[in-house]
Amino acid sequence: MEDISDRKPHMGLFIFIVAVVSAAVVILSVNVTQVTVVGNSRYTENEIVSMLFQKNLDWNSAYFFLKEKTQEHIRIPFVEDYQVEFTGPTHVEVIVHEKSVVGYVSYMGSYMYFDKDGIVVESTDTALPGIPEISGLQFGQIVLYQALPVEDSRIFEEILNLTQLLSLRKLAVDGIRYNSKGEASLYINKVEVVLGDGSQMDGKISLLANMMPQIQDLDGTLYLDNYDENKEDLVSTFKKNFSD
Repeated sequence: MEDISDRKPHMGLFIFIVAVVSAAVVILSVNVTQVTVVGNSRYTENEIVSMLFQKNLDWNSAYFFLKEKTQEHIRIPFVEDYQVEFTGPTHVEVIVHEKSVVGYVSYMGSYMYFDKDGIVVESTDTALPGIPEISGLQFGQIVLYQALPVEDSRIFEEILNLTQLLSLRKLAVDGIRYNSKGEASLYINKVEVVLGDGSQMDGKISLLANMMPQIQDLDGTLYLDNYDENKEDLVSTFKKNFSD
């Protein structure tokens, strides 16, 4: 006769296996149902989600958690990195850290985007909206992830200051051009705005913002290069372009 005590270890093992399998089934049946994306401006939330969840298995909470912990993050253009946090078994929060881009230059048929330090961070075949083209800079061979090879790197400080002031005043420009003296001009629709050197730039951009409602539909040149905040009788000159 079989001893009942001999069956207890086998029964215990069976119960353990059933428990493990049941737990695995439960875990594998839990899927991500809500994704929140924060910190993104270059991409929509749906675009970020589609990049991170490319196949059906990615939506499984356990698989995505392990993938996030063991694999390198995918490369997303204009994104420095991103963090993934599980705020619940089915809720994921994605925190996006975008690259700081202040402008781009055209180079050999491509658009090379650079940050506040002049480092080329991205390259695209088409120009992206919302980022001004910087022209007039003299540079040598451009290499991705290296600094733009310009003669005077201080120009990037001026570009950063100018683009920040434009953003603060909510002024969208088509392009910014620098001449050989480092003096800037803006291009907005059919209006050229001559800013001159980098002095008193805050006042120049403030004045431009106040004048935009009157000149935005005109065709001509606005001269702000003689702006002087210490003069009460400040006069700006606008010259219209006349077609034949």
